[in-house]
Order: sequence, then structure tokens, then C-alpha cells
Amino acid sequence: MPMHSAALLDDLRETALALADAARPETLRYFRQPALAAENKAAGGFDPVTEGDRAAERAMREVLARRRPDDGIMGEEYGNVHGRSGLTWVLDPIDGTRAYISGTPSWGVLVAVRDDDGPIMGLVDQPYTGERFFGGPGEAWLDSPAGRSILATRGTETLDRAILFTTFPEIGTETERHAFEAVRDRVMLTRYGLDCYAYGLLALGQIDLVIEAGLNAYDIQGPMAVVQAAGGVVTDWHGGPAHDGGTVLAAANTAIHRAALEVLVR
Repeated sequence: MPMHSAALLDDLRETALALADAARPETLRYFRQPALAAENKAAGGFDPVTEGDRAAERAMREVLARRRPDDGIMGEEYGNVHGRSGLTWVLDPIDGTRAYISGTPSWGVLVAVRDDDGPIMGLVDQPYTGERFFGGPGEAWLDSPAGRSILATRGTETLDRAILFTTFPEIGTETERHAFEAVRDRVMLTRYGLDCYAYGLLALGQIDLVIEAGLNAYDIQGPMAVVQAAGGVVTDWHGGPAHDGGTVLAAANTAIHRAALEVLVR
């Protein structure tokens, strides 16, 4: 990844935080409201979108228009804008819309800024709980109602001691599901359903693995930046780049990553 100046990194960080600040009230405005309606974007299955998703992304795009108009944008709800700076903001206004419409607080706002090599920095913001996980060059921290704490992944090295998270038990294709289940059957504990919050817990040193499939770029780039800055490893299921989506293996350290990868590729 190319080196970026300290001044640029400072501006990118402040912009990322401004984006999360803009999205928070828009998501909370609709959360747990009886009039909240969800439309299905999927031709088959269920892929919901709400006015909370759309309002949050509009608010973030307005910030970028003011602060960094030459940058590109990749957003879940309003598509892509090609920039001139070589940098692109990757926005998921509500990751976990299924949780959002169900009234559970595990959904979040995802922001990343990337260059040609992948995310430079990113964040996972949890508006309802007031938690913000941030990761960038030389820094990884959590802001919460208790104050600021440093993020650091933990050192679990073997699968039999590991805690594993994924969003859906019916993960991916049939082949991918069998590969995931092979890891699941070897770990100490498996939990489901936290969407982006699981990556925050990984960066916080609470869990060891997040394994998912069928992700889009806007699903992973913010969480990926946070986990990597906290000392973790994020790849696809073959050990390659994960920032464009698809299969994702996020691990607390190289040892537990290697152990999980060996099972996934069998």
C-alpha cells in the first residue's frame, strides 16, 4: 500500500468520523419506530432496505460533497461515483438491516476509505449502543459511553480454544456451508447473527474468528480496516485479498488464521 502523508491521514480520519456522526441521527430516527417500512431489494429471498438506510447514506454523501468532492464513492443504496483523487469512500449506511427492522441493536454504520490496494482506514459505528470502532495506520480504538480504549486482538492459537462468529447459519453455497461447518465443529464456541458487530468484538479481543460468505465490498472494508489495525488478519477463504467481498476469514492472529484456513481449504 502506498504511503500517505500525515496531513492526508488526519483529514481522512476526520472525514470518516464526520460521516459516522452524520449517519447516526438518521439511523436512530427510524429505529424501533412502528411506522418503519422495509422494501425487499432481492428478486429472490429477502434483502431489505429502509428509509433509515437511504437517509443515512444521503447524509454521508452530503458530507463528502463538502469535505472531499474529488474522491470517489461506493455506496450500497445510491451506487458508485468515480472520483479524481485515487481515493474512494465505501459506505454501508446500515449493515444488518434485518437486525434493524427487528429492533435488535447489533446493526451498524460502516465507513472505509480505500486506494487501489484496499482500505486505508475504516470504522464500525453502533449508533444505538454509542460504540465506535476505528482502525487506521498506527491506531485502533473504541469510543464508547465508558470512554476511549485501545483495540487489540487476542492470542488464541488453536481452534479448540476459539470463539467463532458468523451472521447466518445457512452460510453461502452448499460447498461453502460444509467448509464453514468443518471449522464450526472444531471450535470451542460458535455464535450467530451479529453482522458487523462481530468484527468489532474481534478487534476488541473478545472473540477469535469471523467467517462469512457472499459479502459485498461495502460489507467488509470498514470492518476489515478495524480488525487489521487491531492486529488481526483478514483474507478470503484461500488466503487472498478480501476487500472486494466474497468469502471472508477474519482472525485474531496469524496462528488461528492459519488453523482455520487449513480446514476451510480441505
